[in-house]
Parts: sequence; structure tokens; C-alpha cells
Amino acid sequence: MGVTLRRHVKTRAAILFLSLRLMAQTPVNVAYQCTPQDIEALGLNCSPEEPCPVFLELSSAEAIGGSRFLITGNLHTRDVTLYSILLYSEDGGTTWTEPMQRIRNATLEQIEFLDQQTGWISGGMVDPLARDPFLLLTKDGGKTWRQKPVCDDTKHGSIVQFHFDSYNVGELILDASQGKTTRQELHGTMTGAESWEIKQTSNVP
Repeated sequence: MGVTLRRHVKTRAAILFLSLRLMAQTPVNVAYQCTPQDIEALGLNCSPEEPCPVFLELSSAEAIGGSRFLITGNLHTRDVTLYSILLYSEDGGTTWTEPMQRIRNATLEQIEFLDQQTGWISGGMVDPLARDPFLLLTKDGGKTWRQKPVCDDTKHGSIVQFHFDSYNVGELILDASQGKTTRQELHGTMTGAESWEIKQTSNVP
């Protein structure tokens, strides 16, 4: 069910992105220039003579008000997740900017807005296993974002889904499974994602 939902969200994001491109009537280019630092840090096996193909994967899309849109995802090769990516448009998809600096080895997933100003985006590191889940927070409609970790220490796992009932109260499900051992954790916040506490654990999804 989770895989089906994720595929549905990614398909929805891709369709919305395609329609916005058609509305814009000009191609939307997402630039990426591989640096020597990236090659060393990410363990890439490529060179100027044989460059690695880089793919843009869209995860989620959200409309904020009449003409503002957000799209999350990541840049990756066939084997390595390179950087997270967040795209933002204020003119219905005609032009796009990146309001959040790309995070190496990370991906961005679900978007949720409580109103036209306050919102969150789930994300995590992938190198190659999922670890150190976090949320991005905005209070100005997506123009600027802050990154807040779910756990203070290194944590293996990824955010399956999250939801906020108010500006302060929210919950998320963390999949911290290892190998054949299933571990699901329900975390709660009373501070708008500034801090989290485990409320429940389970060995079934």
C-alpha cells in the first residue's frame, strides 16, 4: 500500500510538472554541474570523457494559493542519490527558483501546508541507506526554509508520512526497519516540528 501511494504521489507530481511546463511553453531546465568534491564525496565513477547520466526524480507537488507551486525530489545517477531539490514558482510555472540549497545525499518527499504561509516538507539522507530524517519548515509561503532533524542523534530510517492538525501539533510515522526486522515509530510534536518525541513503536507496518 505504501509503495502504491508513493508511486501515485510521484505520478501526480510528474503530471503537474508536465502541465506547468506546457503552460510555460518553454522548457524547464534544472542545472547540475558535477564538481571534483562531488566525485570524491559521492564516490562517482565518471570523468569529463565519460560523464555519468544524471536524472531528476519528482516526489511531490503542491499548489499554494492561486499561482504558487512547490515541487520536491532529488537528482541521482543510476546508483547514487546526489542532491535533494526543491522547485518554487510564483507565476503558475512560467519561471522556477530553488528557495532551499540542495542537500548532498538527500531527498525531499511529502509537502503539507496548513495555510498559505505555514508548511512542512519531509526529507532524509540516502547514502545508500535511509538515515537522519528531517523536516523543512516555512512560515512565508515557501520563499525560505529551515531544516530541523527528527532525532538529535544519527537515526536510520525514513519518514513514511506526516500530518499537522495545527501550527504546533503534528505526528509522523518513521520506518526504522533493519533487514528483516520491522520497526515502525510514531513520533509527535507540540512545537511545530522544532522537536519530536516517540509516542509508540510497533513491529508491524
